[in-house]
Amino acid sequence: MSQKSQPGGRSALMAELTVESRRYMAAYALFNQAVADHLRLHPTDLQCLNLLGLEAGPVTTGRIAELTGLTTGSATRLVDRLERGGYVKRERDTADRRRVLVATVPERMAEIGAVWERLNGAWAAMFEAYDDEEVALLIAHMRRTVELSALQVEALRQAHGGT
Repeated sequence: MSQKSQPGGRSALMAELTVESRRYMAAYALFNQAVADHLRLHPTDLQCLNLLGLEAGPVTTGRIAELTGLTTGSATRLVDRLERGGYVKRERDTADRRRVLVATVPERMAEIGAVWERLNGAWAAMFEAYDDEEVALLIAHMRRTVELSALQVEALRQAHGGT
């Protein structure tokens, strides 16, 4: 990445960052919608499956609510949709038969994985343009964004009475 001096100093740079951040978020939302449409899924359902794929194993619906920032009722409806679509299945926890876990269906996850695999080449090529220090900065930025987003989601939900 080039190191350009910005006319107008820090305030001009921050204004540009604000504009580009808005474009970035819109582009990601539209990209996510396009992938979800391609897979005939709701965008939230697609991201839930993405997050479930990062978990070590089956999780409770409560954990899905935590991962997605949804209420437990909304998370239950999300799981219902994913189960109807064949993406997840509910199973009894072998350690505690009272608990129900949600497990992804490997064949359906492989279908999603195949779409991501087709798209990943362009993303990998884009990231190859950065040196290791820049990649480390991107990783740090993404981690901080995830943390801040979770806090912002919670604040928004609290402002509307937890809905």
